[in-house]
Order: sequence, then structure tokens, then C-alpha cells
Amino acid sequence: MSDDHIDELIEAVLRQLKAEGLVASSSNLRSQADNSQTAGSHTHTNISADLVIDSDDPTTSMQRIIPGLENAADQDALVMLMETTTARIGVGRAGYRPKTKTLQLFQSDFAISQDALYREVDPVLLQKFDLFQVETMITEGKEQYLLRPDLGRKLSSEAMALIKSRCVKRANIQICVGDGLSATAIEVNIPKIMPVLISGCQSVGLSLGTPFFIHHCRVGVMNDIGDILEPDVVILLIGERPGLGRAESMSAYMAFQPRSGDTDADREVICNIFDNGGTNPLEAGAYAVQLAQTMMKNRGSGVKMRLSKDSER
Repeated sequence: MSDDHIDELIEAVLRQLKAEGLVASSSNLRSQADNSQTAGSHTHTNISADLVIDSDDPTTSMQRIIPGLENAADQDALVMLMETTTARIGVGRAGYRPKTKTLQLFQSDFAISQDALYREVDPVLLQKFDLFQVETMITEGKEQYLLRPDLGRKLSSEAMALIKSRCVKRANIQICVGDGLSATAIEVNIPKIMPVLISGCQSVGLSLGTPFFIHHCRVGVMNDIGDILEPDVVILLIGERPGLGRAESMSAYMAFQPRSGDTDADREVICNIFDNGGTNPLEAGAYAVQLAQTMMKNRGSGVKMRLSKDSER
């Protein structure tokens, strides 16, 4: 697809998302930001008649850029530097220990990461995009999923049977969604990227398989999907490992005709898909369609696609 075609596709999907209320307009975003800066910088909450919490919320954008370092050589420059990065700089210390505000922010951000890791994807989202659910070989919950990544790379026998019975075989593009290590990333990004992927594939004449959701999913499960459905390209949208306070990052792993034994060297990836600082999900969807076309043209992905391109020179 040309750049103009990609831009038109993104604009069309963005208009649709705004109409459905899934994306706020720019004026609404500015209003929300102003309100959060006005009301979010100081919190005074009455929990009960006997307990009152009166403290600054360290997680607001304004509080994050207030230096904890006393007597900085250039205070204004330090603030500007803190605005340009999510790294924890300029926090200062209390003797050998972190300051109370620094510790509170760390604990709050750590809780965000834990919540993303241990919670489940909202079933309403799966229903909205008509994604039926299958399981990997994980049978003992999240703890086993974290300790046994090898089991998350293989579909259960029941899952294989269900996929065979419900999915279209030998499609050009097979889209799958996996929870991975962040349910939050899936809930935030799927409503934006899926319409772009579907519309983009249809606009360039690529046939689509039946999409589905994989619970307790690891990237290597793409090999089983390729063995069962034999598509030209598998696109796996999966939640990335949460960072400290960053839970909405998703990746799109892609492989040309994946089969048992394939490794990461045989795959492509579009990573850090999220709004406000990452790869915009609308642009990521359009690029994924373009990349799928390139993979099909070169009959390969990963290292194989690079070697194919080099041989043509």
C-alpha cells in the first residue's frame, strides 16, 4: 500500500472509532488533561468519619515532574529533563533511603504492572470482536504460566480440535490475539488495531482467516497455528511484559507460513504498540498489512526475508 492509502485507511478507522466513542476527540482530550492537572495534583478523600487521607497523588503527570532533588544547579533544566523521560531521575534521597514520595510512586507503578499481569482479559471485548477462546497446555493458572513458558507455546488437544472445526484454512492472513503478559495491553489496543487490520487486508485483496483468542499465550504458539491452518501469514497480537507503570504495551508478531521448529529468527515483530509514546496502534495496523504483503512477496519472514531481499540485489 502507498503512504497515501495508509493515511486514508487510518483516517477512516479513526472517524469510525470516534463515532463509536472509543477514541476521544482532541477537545475532549484537552479538557480531560486540564481537569486531571487541576484536580489530580492534590487528593483529599474522606474514607470514613474517623479516617482522612490528605496527600498528593504521586502518579499524576504533574507530580511526576516535581524534582525531589534539593538545591539542583539548574532547577528549570532538571524539570525539562524529567519531562522528556519516564526514567526516575531527579528524585533525591533521604539519607541512604528513597524519599516517601519516591517510594509511593514506585509501589503504585509496581501495582499497575502486577494488575496487568495477573488479571484476565475482559470477556466483553472478546465477544465484541467475535473471538472464541482456546487454551494452551497451561492447566494450573497464572503461576504455572510464568514458571513454564514452554507450555504456553503449545496448544492443548482440545484447542487444536476447536480451531480445526471453526477456522478457515489456508487464508492469506490469520489474526490471533493472545493475553501474553498484559491483559491491559489487549483491552486498550485491540479496539483500535483490529479494525485497521481487517479493513487494510480487505482493501488490498488479502483473504482473512477466522480470528480467535488464546488464553495463557506465548509467541511460540504461532507454530501450532501454522501447522493446523496453513495460512500465508500469522499475525499474533500479544500483551508485552509490563514495565514499571507501563502496562498497555502490545506487540504484533508475524510469521510467513510458520511451522513446528521455527524460532524468533523466522519472525517479524512490531513492538511497543500503545498511544502516547509508543507505536500508534492505528499506524501499527496499517504497517502490519504492508509488512504481510512484503512477506508474501519474498516468501519468507525474519532472517529468510532479509536473505531473499539480499539475493535480489
